[in-house]
Amino acid sequence: MKLLIKNMVSGGCMLAVNTILSDCKVNYDEIKMGEVSLRERLSDKQYEQIRSGLQAIGLGLITDKRSVLIEKIRSSILELVYSSEEPLVKKYSCLLSEKLKYDYTYLSNVFKEAKGICIQNYIIAHKIERVKQLLAYSNLNLTEISYRMNYSSVGHLANQFKKVTGITARNFKQLQNKEFIPLEVL
Repeated sequence: MKLLIKNMVSGGCMLAVNTILSDCKVNYDEIKMGEVSLRERLSDKQYEQIRSGLQAIGLGLITDKRSVLIEKIRSSILELVYSSEEPLVKKYSCLLSEKLKYDYTYLSNVFKEAKGICIQNYIIAHKIERVKQLLAYSNLNLTEISYRMNYSSVGHLANQFKKVTGITARNFKQLQNKEFIPLEVL
């Protein structure tokens, strides 16, 4: 049995879910971004404890099919942008279609209708947030970051960074108080 959770965006969220499940004495096999693989069915009491525990920290359970698909799209994008260290051999659109077993146009329409942003712009926003993190907290230069983030060139990354943030990557790196957009907002 799987438990689908909305708004999971980080390792911290996964730790919080782990704590909630432990407090409710729930056995599980794995916690992934947006999903928990349970070993057994939940009692009504456990389900309600988990639901209220998640709600208290800004997360929630997903129950309808459309919301499940939207959360799978979102968590797949986050996984591709934040977890992948390898260069991608296919476009994000192909990867999403293959992973979720739906036509990309359908995925894009459902996502845009629900979130008010197209998948491509959502990916770009997250890629730029990841670039900001790498600029702030790593010793990687912009060329290395562009390679890691699957940009066709450092120039493409630099142009997109400036377009999205309004400043150059170099200026961002020099800022004392770097601003990051919470992932839950994107």
